[in-house]
Amino acid sequence: MPIQPTHSGPPRHNFFNRLIGKLYLKLTGWKLEGQLPNTPKFLVVIAPHTTNWDLPYLLAVSYAMNFRTNWFGKRELFHWSCGWLFKWLGGIPIERRKSTNMVAQIVAEIDVREQIVISIAPEGTRSKTEYWKSGFYHIAHQAGIPIVLGYLDYGRKAGGFGPVLYPSGDIEADMQVIADFYKDIT
Repeated sequence: MPIQPTHSGPPRHNFFNRLIGKLYLKLTGWKLEGQLPNTPKFLVVIAPHTTNWDLPYLLAVSYAMNFRTNWFGKRELFHWSCGWLFKWLGGIPIERRKSTNMVAQIVAEIDVREQIVISIAPEGTRSKTEYWKSGFYHIAHQAGIPIVLGYLDYGRKAGGFGPVLYPSGDIEADMQVIADFYKDIT
């Protein structure tokens, strides 16, 4: 008999964290939109990534919508003085200067967990880019998990989730669907 997962949806926060997230968004004038999929594993695209404020808003949205997420940051952010805090907040340090087959490492981590939500900014930087890196797509496709199109729209002061995309393997077609969704997000 197969082992049944203990939870059907994503990993959850406690009441206190949810209250903090909702309060932070209310005090800053932001609103929540959309819904999470009821699946234990998925990848959230967070775009556009343009400011250091993206992390506090991402965390506030995740707290308020009651899901725990992991995110990636350059290794230098995880300095001894505050690295423990970033890890506690779900951060995973990455070495950006070395080629380490990050996709395979993340897929392996997803495979061994019953529940995981990974949030990724596909630009890989806060600077304006013409093209997104495709690692997030390959991670979701190889792990067999959906991609949730998340956003932080500073123009409307809204954060949340749009459609869920199940990677088909046709990266060009799927990336066009993704690009169409984000064209009006500021």
